[in-house]
Amino acid sequence: MRTFILSIISIFFFSSMAVAADNGLVSAKSSHTVKETADRLENIVQQKGMTLFARINHTAGAEKVGKELRPTELIIFGNPKVGTPLMQCSQTMAIDLPQKALIWEDDAGQVWFSYNEPEYLAKRHNTKGCLEVIKKVQNVLANFSSAATGVVD
Repeated sequence: MRTFILSIISIFFFSSMAVAADNGLVSAKSSHTVKETADRLENIVQQKGMTLFARINHTAGAEKVGKELRPTELIIFGNPKVGTPLMQCSQTMAIDLPQKALIWEDDAGQVWFSYNEPEYLAKRHNTKGCLEVIKKVQNVLANFSSAATGVVD
């Protein structure tokens, strides 16, 4: 009975949140357009002294080949001080690094900020001995997501 009640509470709690996780992908609703959200993330990454490897506008790419795509941008960023220890724990982690954030608009016009859940990646790569780093990355990504998607104070 206790398990049942906890399940109901967690379903209610998580269904009311603006953040959802599915198959290793965390998605948070944004209060801004795709461009504004991506701009905010780019500024955060630069302010934190991280490397901004690329900003890819998939919508512009689709236009170049005569296709339509709702606003979709990918930002690739990282920090070797964090990424290197992850790769030392599991070298195949390198295929999922550097970090990526996908900012996209769904068919209802809602903008989302999505990224790979670090614990999911750790399981995917059978990563051992890096729990502290994984937790740090989780916190950083959650903070970046919150800052990029939230309302300007």
